[in-house]
Amino acid sequence: MLVTEFSTGLVEVSERFALWEETTARSHLRNWLRSDDQADFRARMRVLDLGEVQVSMLTYPHLGIMRTAKLIRQSDPEVYQVNYLLRGKGVVSLAGGEAALCSGDLVVMDSSSPYRGDVQADPGSWSHVTVQIPRRLLPLPEKSVQELLGVPMSGRCGMGGMFTRWLTDLNTRATEFTAADIPTLASVTLDLLTSVIARCGGTEAVSSPEGHRIVLRARINAFVEQHLADPAITPQSIADAHHISLRHLQQLLAEDDVSPAAWIRHRRLEQCRRDLADPRLNARPIQAIAARWGFTDPAHFSRLFRTAYGVPPRDYRNLRFKECANHQKPCANRQGQGADPPSILGFRTAGRPSAASSDRTPQSGI
Repeated sequence: MLVTEFSTGLVEVSERFALWEETTARSHLRNWLRSDDQADFRARMRVLDLGEVQVSMLTYPHLGIMRTAKLIRQSDPEVYQVNYLLRGKGVVSLAGGEAALCSGDLVVMDSSSPYRGDVQADPGSWSHVTVQIPRRLLPLPEKSVQELLGVPMSGRCGMGGMFTRWLTDLNTRATEFTAADIPTLASVTLDLLTSVIARCGGTEAVSSPEGHRIVLRARINAFVEQHLADPAITPQSIADAHHISLRHLQQLLAEDDVSPAAWIRHRRLEQCRRDLADPRLNARPIQAIAARWGFTDPAHFSRLFRTAYGVPPRDYRNLRFKECANHQKPCANRQGQGADPPSILGFRTAGRPSAASSDRTPQSGI
């Protein structure tokens, strides 16, 4: 199960805060907690498990947090926590000083470093997002990241805004994802986070060629996802937007054994597949769905879809509709909406584009 939901409303009032302490210690880190609303602590949490990457949405009234050297000695998973304050205000304190937080701020914490935090949130809606990742997965010099611990970064514009919009969308569509989506979701989350931290730390934050490559790839990933619906996007336009040569772009993607055109095509097909599997879009013509994601030629789209997934778009939609009907309730309301029915589990619905979708296809509607 990718998504786990929890609410303190499940237990008696007197037990709510203790349950929250116990649950967050298991799901995140063990901290000392306190609250002005401890007598009746009403809080919720939704955790999206992406393997080694974990994205959590939280809502609570007031919460004070302290991670001490003693707690670190007792247990240290050696992770970074990236906290995004959706609504509310707060303060975070490290050995180097104290910083105020407001809505839209991002701040990075390290499980191996003591800290204090105090947040006044909005208990009526999701107010806080936490991304937790092993330190070893962040491909940046540790010294550069350490210099940014406890320093507010903007999640309102630029790469920070791209990252926070991604996190918000992850939460909105959390129940649509399947296990096959985990590698892609974790990779994009990590790439965007890397780019945000590198940008805030300045160009010197990425001192190695490998670091430069990873950050550039993260920016290209974000650019492509943002422009998938534009039929005019081409490998050359992507290279131009990032001030690199087409050959350099091809070399970046060659490490994943895929060409730029095939990669764009694969991402567009995946978006079309999701829309075709969404019962809320049953009334939308297949041609309109294809056009929405940059496919301007219906016949060309149908051939590409059949090559990638084994059946024409219409048959795929009908199979999804029958599978939903067999469950006697809308697929959108079930955990794992978007997963293929048993009869078509052999489809290549994630990972690298197949060799069948090579660059023999025209650039128009990649």
